[in-house]
Amino acid sequence: MACISHAASPSSNLRLRSSDSRAPASLPSAVNFQRSSSSLRSLSLLGNREVRSRFSIRCSQSNGNGAQIKKTTLHDLYEQQGQSPWYDNLCRPVTDLKPLIANGVRGVTSNPTIFQKAISSSSAYDEQFRKLVEAGKNIESVYWELVIKDIQDACELFYPIYDQTNSADGYVSVEVSPKLAHETDGTVEAAKRLHKLVDRRNVYIKIPATADCIPSIKEVISLGISVNVTLIFSLPRYEAVIDAYLDGLESSGLSDLSQVTSVASFFVSRVDTIIDKMLEKIGTPEALALRGKAAVAQAVLAYQLYKKKFSGPRWEALVKKGAKKQRLLWASTSVKNPAYSDTLYVAPLIGPDTVSTMPDQALQAFLDHGVVSRTIDSNVAEGEAVYGDLEKLGIDWNEVGSQLQVEGVDSFMKSFDSLLNTLQDKANSLKLVTL
Repeated sequence: MACISHAASPSSNLRLRSSDSRAPASLPSAVNFQRSSSSLRSLSLLGNREVRSRFSIRCSQSNGNGAQIKKTTLHDLYEQQGQSPWYDNLCRPVTDLKPLIANGVRGVTSNPTIFQKAISSSSAYDEQFRKLVEAGKNIESVYWELVIKDIQDACELFYPIYDQTNSADGYVSVEVSPKLAHETDGTVEAAKRLHKLVDRRNVYIKIPATADCIPSIKEVISLGISVNVTLIFSLPRYEAVIDAYLDGLESSGLSDLSQVTSVASFFVSRVDTIIDKMLEKIGTPEALALRGKAAVAQAVLAYQLYKKKFSGPRWEALVKKGAKKQRLLWASTSVKNPAYSDTLYVAPLIGPDTVSTMPDQALQAFLDHGVVSRTIDSNVAEGEAVYGDLEKLGIDWNEVGSQLQVEGVDSFMKSFDSLLNTLQDKANSLKLVTL
């Protein structure tokens, strides 16, 4: 599990280097603003090596031993700019979240891949696993009980934030089975069941933004269940997600909507991963100059769409019933290309009423040298220009979004199946074979 501790020594021999010339130079005033402040802010990660910093974030097998820090850039992010920093990871011991919370983390996201890595690589689940299998549970039921225990324990840790913010923050997200990504009714039933089993006020049930699950989102919201809509990769699909949230609130029949909340998880770095390859295939100077800019450009426009949709008569009517905005959550914020700034998918997307969920790499980088400043709408015209220039080069944004969503669902399904196979093998090795 993640824990924060003081780095062993400021004289650490970890090697650092400046980001090279391929780092995006525009959307950019948003991306590069951090580099002009000091040489430290231009440092980027080398592969999987950690940035030398006041903090060390790691996965451990022991209790959290992080020292409480009075103030960090994560506190500033929320207090000065209204953006909630969340942690994109969860494993045992869940108590290792305590130092992260002390240092400003305000929520947690999880997914099948995160649990696949956590459960398959740790002995912390063995005792509960053995008891469940001995009780005659099948492997998929065992999986869900292991997951639900982590989610419940994490929810308990974030209750103070949830209560302090009147249910606006302090959430822990758990995803329905990825096998249901194209089953409308099945997703609704799974969301209801998962919400009942977790039985915590500050749980978000994650539902993918597939075409088949858009109606599911509306239905689940109408039942008063808070939802994290995941795997959003395009503006049209994001608008459909917002409409599903609004439709759900309107059809709920609830007189008080204040306890029904939602986030829309808009994925960022994966967009650059696929579009950069397209641009390199095109190969012209104009195309190559746009590498590393697509993801932030689209996210900037998503925020403009957010402001538009959560205003006007329709929204104001819901506000009178206590409705809260469905916040934009920036997901997939780790940097895949080592040539880019290690805060590329965090620093340019800072703005009010948003969430940034960060895995270890992104969280450590922002703690170390992140700059807190409102950037999300500082250069909208440039975002529009980049988006349009990519279209002129033949980039089909809808096609990109559809491909990434298919890949995302497939990835989660593979992780889910892989973990079930691992658990079955473990049961077999313990001579506790179950059907």
